[in-house]
Amino acid sequence: MSGEHQHHHHHVAEEERIGTAFLLNLGFAVVELVGGLYVGSVAILSDAVHDLGDSVSLGLAWFLQKFSRKGRDSRFTYGYRRFSLLSALVNAIVLVSGSILVLTKAIPKLLSPDAPNVSGMFFLALLGVSVNAFAAFRLWKGSSMNARIVAWHLLEDVLGWTAVLVVSIVLAFRPWYILDPLLSVAVSVFILWNVIKNLRSVLEIFLQGAPEDVTLKDVEKTLTNVPGVLSVHDLHVWSLDGERTVLTAHLVIPRDSSIEDATAVKRAARGQLSRKGIDHATLETERLGDPCGMESNLDCMEN
Repeated sequence: MSGEHQHHHHHVAEEERIGTAFLLNLGFAVVELVGGLYVGSVAILSDAVHDLGDSVSLGLAWFLQKFSRKGRDSRFTYGYRRFSLLSALVNAIVLVSGSILVLTKAIPKLLSPDAPNVSGMFFLALLGVSVNAFAAFRLWKGSSMNARIVAWHLLEDVLGWTAVLVVSIVLAFRPWYILDPLLSVAVSVFILWNVIKNLRSVLEIFLQGAPEDVTLKDVEKTLTNVPGVLSVHDLHVWSLDGERTVLTAHLVIPRDSSIEDATAVKRAARGQLSRKGIDHATLETERLGDPCGMESNLDCMEN
């Protein structure tokens, strides 16, 4: 019970972090839009539009993170935790799309870079780094896939504004206007590389692939080492949302095992699995030689 209570508080804290990031990002996007108009910087106005898009994604992440805490019901028998994962997928797609859009704007400017408003760039960049760094720091320790994707969302803004800050300082002394698009390309490529890796993880979870930190051979060895278990088949392991691991398996036990023996085997197996971070295991025991035993795996798959 204490574990569930702690888990609940963990998700509430994560939800509050995402909410803070959303409010900060939305507020700064408005400031950035006004500031961009004031200093007459097209680059900053473009980033303001990008940040408004980020705000929509963060708002979705906040809502779905909160929605994911709903308990299970007759429609979603595992609960709503995968809605948090849905948000991570949407955010990753938005981030990849945004980075590609930035590249399409930055690459042509390598040939004909514009002269930006240096002082406007400097002060807005200073504010942008501060706001986004604080929001990213709040989310960086998050364990859910949703929080990690949102953190990368904010890191993109931190790196982008750091690049703007560095360029503004350099341009105050040298007219090297090509630095602006060069840094934009470098940051976008870096973010794309990391987000695509996270997107791959999200898609693997959606497709019910085995978690990266779990190997079937290791799990099977753990189960067969449980006293009374002769073998294991129909073993399936997947993750609900990148945090909670689910397992189903058939355990073959001696033919003369009693109901009490089978219950003891399941209890011991769940204890061993819990130590490996698998907190939801559905186990079925079969006596050696039963129709759904070791020689009839196909029958088990079909039934």
